[in-house]
Amino acid sequence: MITRLFLGMAALLLGAGALCAQAPKPAPLELTGNVAPAHDPAIIKDGGTYHVFTTGNLRDKEGLIGWRTSKDLKDWTLQQSVFATIPDWAKAAIPGTGGLWAPDIIRVGNEFRLYYSVSTFGKNRSAIGLATTPTLDRTAPGFGWVDKGMVWESTARDDYNAIDPNIFIDKDGRHWMSFGSFWTGIKLVELDAATGKPLPGAKLTAIAGRSRPGAVEGPFIIERDGYHYLFASYDFCCRGVESTYYTVVGRSKAVTGPYVDRDGKAMMKGGGLLVLHADLDDGKRFVGPGHNSILREGGADFIVYHAYDKREKGRPTLRIQRLDWTPDGWPVAL
Repeated sequence: MITRLFLGMAALLLGAGALCAQAPKPAPLELTGNVAPAHDPAIIKDGGTYHVFTTGNLRDKEGLIGWRTSKDLKDWTLQQSVFATIPDWAKAAIPGTGGLWAPDIIRVGNEFRLYYSVSTFGKNRSAIGLATTPTLDRTAPGFGWVDKGMVWESTARDDYNAIDPNIFIDKDGRHWMSFGSFWTGIKLVELDAATGKPLPGAKLTAIAGRSRPGAVEGPFIIERDGYHYLFASYDFCCRGVESTYYTVVGRSKAVTGPYVDRDGKAMMKGGGLLVLHADLDDGKRFVGPGHNSILREGGADFIVYHAYDKREKGRPTLRIQRLDWTPDGWPVAL
């Protein structure tokens, strides 16, 4: 059965809507509780609790960086947001910003590091910030988010957009931040493991790009069996039921690339093996699945993402699926 499933995954997307009809049908976890609106989810497990952090705007009920918790990965409870107000440095750097977007969360030693984006829609005057806390337990001594300010920025003079950060720690303990949205695509920069900010003189490396309008964003990198896997979202989010977002992956022996898909097409030239797409939703209820993170625990992998619910007027909704692997080492969302 599994072999037949894998053989059916001829999953390279050659253009919008160009899917292989044999791709497997997904079976997402049945989520309950507060799962919407949820946009750009980042996930981490601490002790017996799962934590999901999401994009948040000033007028959102979820607040600035929404925060949800679960004991079983299925039933979710909304908690107090990470920020009460937009940090002063962010308001000064990005005039007109009304939210904190697309977070990523990691643990480094005795510290949790939350990276987040500051921008305005459709512009590349953007910045990535960092906040830390020694614990995610809000009742524990020492709990409290401390903002560490700017990590990286882009201006209108740059050909990239500094949003959608993802942090990857390699087997040698080196820290890397991938980021990017549209413009010339996804970039990678090495961080100082001690501070969580770029190493002095750190240079950008381009790792994924598409031809105009350059619709690639939301990178997420993991390592498995000697390969680095770069997940990214293609096409357009944030349009409700009209969203065309979908998720692809490529892999490379080196974290710096080059990343290629199953057919050897480079992600720098728009390549990518299909992982999530609306056409794979058997119920045809959810569209625009993308901006994923990956949860890895106990030998199991899960892909965590948002999609737009057609039954709820396109409301962005948290979704979680098991992620399996083909015999030749490619991910399949089950």
